[in-house]
Amino acid sequence: MSRERGRDDARSAIAVQAARLMAQDGIEDYAMAKRKAARQLGMHDTRRLPNNAEIDAALREYQVIYQPDDQRQRTQLLRAQAIDIMRELADFNPHLTGSVLSGIAGPYATIHLQLYTDSAKAVEMFLLGRGLSYRTGQTRLYASGEPRALPVFTIEDDVTEIEMTVLETRDLRAPVRATAEGRVIERAKLPAVEALLDA
Repeated sequence: MSRERGRDDARSAIAVQAARLMAQDGIEDYAMAKRKAARQLGMHDTRRLPNNAEIDAALREYQVIYQPDDQRQRTQLLRAQAIDIMRELADFNPHLTGSVLSGIAGPYATIHLQLYTDSAKAVEMFLLGRGLSYRTGQTRLYASGEPRALPVFTIEDDVTEIEMTVLETRDLRAPVRATAEGRVIERAKLPAVEALLDA
């Protein structure tokens, strides 16, 4: 077996194992899933780690085989929940991202929203005004071509957690990435999410 073929096989094995971890254990962090999968398989060469798209493909395949009905129902439930909160957050131009949008939401998936406003304080005041308990944090994304530490508000309801990352209005005109060289984070406005649910 050639070295290149062996490396491809290793990447594939890690992708499959990472997908299983995400589907069964509810891990949503791709980097964590990759590292854990590599450790479990006894592979320590980080150059062999698959990219997120490879893991998404493996996760879709896993769900089709092992979780077809449960996964579909869970995704629809989470999309309906996302639509409700997006309607409430209409003033902040909400966009759905992540596994709920892509259709690979696992049993413990979080609803990820990006809000576009020039006042993160206004989001906080909205949550306080609704009497919603929330946690605050930060995430690091590349928006408008530069690294940015962005505020995150997380609320929890009976269905799942809803994590809201606050970006600036100008960021709507540019791609948002997790890393400088990473793929563009897919995002969808309310009408697109409603169409997904209807479909």
